Amino acid sequence: MTNGSGPVYGERVEPGPDDVCYRHPGVRSFALCQRCGRTICGDCQVVSAVGVLCPECTKELRAPATKRAARSTRVAGRRIAAMDAPVTYGIMILCAVVFVAQWVSATFGGNEVTAALWYAPLYSMPGAFEPWRMLTVMFTHSPTFFLHILFNLYALWLFGRNLEQTIGRAAFAVLYVFAGVGGSLGVMMWAYFEPQSLVSPTVGASGAIFGVLAATLVAMRAARVNITSLAVLIAINFAFGLIPGAAISWQAHLGGMVAGAATMWLLLATRGPRRRTQRITGLVALGALLVLLSGAYFFAAPAAGFIG
Repeated sequence: MTNGSGPVYGERVEPGPDDVCYRHPGVRSFALCQRCGRTICGDCQVVSAVGVLCPECTKELRAPATKRAARSTRVAGRRIAAMDAPVTYGIMILCAVVFVAQWVSATFGGNEVTAALWYAPLYSMPGAFEPWRMLTVMFTHSPTFFLHILFNLYALWLFGRNLEQTIGRAAFAVLYVFAGVGGSLGVMMWAYFEPQSLVSPTVGASGAIFGVLAATLVAMRAARVNITSLAVLIAINFAFGLIPGAAISWQAHLGGMVAGAATMWLLLATRGPRRRTQRITGLVALGALLVLLSGAYFFAAPAAGFIG
């Protein structure tokens, strides 16, 4: 600050050439829009929570609802992309939503939701062909046994995230679907040995979860990591399904493990940017094989004469 009548520090002695309203060049002003920085006079100023704004910035902030929704979608997309394992979290959320729907239906004395999503080998036969159930079943759980979904979600959170970060989001999504279909195939193929199981419905993401566990085991083995603890965990949980009267589909667990391990082996055998074409071709071939096996009943259906 200077003494006497001199100017106070920070003030101009005379207005500069830019100290005029951008909309009214003849009106002097020192106020700036807090968003774009243009000079605006008192007639053009729009008071907001962040200070004064010019009319153009105000219009942009008051964009139509569609633009705001599109902007929110882009922001949400960036946040999802920034997550460490969005596919795993998405599967967990979907399983939780389906379980709530199953539980609500069961609470009110119905079974419509579960019955619409479960899988039985019968649905792979020409007369009652509903192949989408081989996919929907991998997101279902027993609505009366909370430990079922809790164990599966915990296993996904514990192993799925790490596997997704290791092999990538797209590869993990493919692996999960292949393992889930493999679980349904295990149930389907068992009907050749036990025709009575044709009409026995199964629920649960366990086949896909066991596929994730088997894939993790293969990845750890390839990285020369000690697999003893994980192998014991898989063996113990698989053994539960062999207990008489346990009502656990060990066939789905076995099918999921085979499909998950095979997918992981393929991904490891074709890893690297130079083998991307081979990797995609191999995954397509494996997927085609699973689809072909899913239609096995059209070529040689198990005996079903007992069904009345």
